[in-house]
Amino acid sequence: MSKTKTRILTALALTTALTAPALIAPMFTAPAAIAGQTAPVQDFSDLAAKVSPAVVNVAVTMKAGTDDGDEARMSGNDQQQQMEEFMKRFAERFGQPMQPGQPGKPMRPDGKRPQAKEKAEAVGTGFIIDPKGVIVTNYHVAGKADSITITMADGTKLPAKMVGGDEKTDLAVLKVESDKPLPYVSFGDATKVRVGQPVMAVGNPFGLGGTVTTGIVSARGRDIHSGPFDDYIQTDAAINRGNSGGPLFDMDGKVIGINTAIFSPTGGNIGLGFAIPASLAQPIVAQLEQSGRVERGLLGVQIQPVSKEIAESLSLTGEKGALVAMVQPDSPALAAGVKSGDVILSVDGKKIEGIKELTRMISAVKPGTSVKLGVWRDGKDMSLTAKVGDQNAESPIIKAKADGKSGDAAKAQPLSYGVSLAPLSPEARKQLNLDGEMKGVVVASVEPGSPADDQGLKAGDVLQQVGKDTVDSPKTAVEKLTEAKKTGKPVLMKVYREGMTRFVAISPRAA
Repeated sequence: MSKTKTRILTALALTTALTAPALIAPMFTAPAAIAGQTAPVQDFSDLAAKVSPAVVNVAVTMKAGTDDGDEARMSGNDQQQQMEEFMKRFAERFGQPMQPGQPGKPMRPDGKRPQAKEKAEAVGTGFIIDPKGVIVTNYHVAGKADSITITMADGTKLPAKMVGGDEKTDLAVLKVESDKPLPYVSFGDATKVRVGQPVMAVGNPFGLGGTVTTGIVSARGRDIHSGPFDDYIQTDAAINRGNSGGPLFDMDGKVIGINTAIFSPTGGNIGLGFAIPASLAQPIVAQLEQSGRVERGLLGVQIQPVSKEIAESLSLTGEKGALVAMVQPDSPALAAGVKSGDVILSVDGKKIEGIKELTRMISAVKPGTSVKLGVWRDGKDMSLTAKVGDQNAESPIIKAKADGKSGDAAKAQPLSYGVSLAPLSPEARKQLNLDGEMKGVVVASVEPGSPADDQGLKAGDVLQQVGKDTVDSPKTAVEKLTEAKKTGKPVLMKVYREGMTRFVAISPRAA
């Protein structure tokens, strides 16, 4: 990763090689003075003694020279080069230390360079939630491990097996067998977490083992752009590599979050840690524990945010809801009558502010359940009923290559919006890998700096719709765009690219 970057998002799990870290001088910050008095230092010792026995170190091994656990097939110099490249990527992602002066060539804990097909070792954190040996951690800690060993606070080592994992929420459930009940902790109510309240993290930073750090809740509902379910608790409690999967406790000893990521220019703690809230984790963990998988509802639409220009073009008040760019074939949305260009404003009466709210709400619905969708269409509110499907049964979307121009580009008609269009000829369909049912016109070229360029259109896109009208020839598209320009409003264009459909709104005033 480039040294010029000032901020990086660092995944914490599997981040610590099993080596002795360099010692760092401790730092102490005096308590703040309030109204002329010194605030007493809060004592966390009883809390630490109470919960620490249930926090475990998670050590994993993975095949070196592989991605996702698949053993590489290579030989000779290629084997060595690919091995070094893999280890470089592994180090960048998981924090395996490099040999000084030889970037990209990490060393094993014993000081020897890893050979092909050896095991890469790293550690994270977990916590026991059931005396029978059920353990929660991050998916990126143990989701793709070949073998897992947990070490308890008293030094007991036990082999663990994966019960189930969910990559979308970065959660995993492990199980160990023990001849006696194990110490455990319980989830708390993360919905009642308040900014400023004290919290305590327990984990395995840099392989040191049971380490306690404290701080406060810095913020709630943080979106760090790691996925559609981002809703992190932010804390300034020291969280470092190796803390991933560890618990964030409230003062009652309840787990209110699972430490997962940090923002840092160096990869170390700077007081910006992020934990998955228990309110999100608890139902996911319950499903993983019960069936090893997570059931998520599926509507079967591609959606995009409603921008100011799009809202104006649709006569919609406010930038709210989720715009349906495409309805997938044989989907619950299609059966319910949802159309491309609809804006979904609510689910079962609950308002949708943006695309993440819709994703979360539908995902939380049990497959087979019917929901009522509040939809904005043609300037009017309407209601549709959809029977939610199962995400696990979702069919992959066929990708199309959009890296060429139509053979009829020379006949393209220039438009004031900054695009040149060409017919969707048989040659263009073949070049763009499109089936015979695809309707629209090909974007042959985009003028640099034009409104179309500003909205991200590029050669090879297929323009399918202008406003509410489908287009099947450059002439028709020109006519519709000319009509739209007279309204003085942004014109809504439906565009297909590489298996994805989206809407863009281009203002004719800027054309």
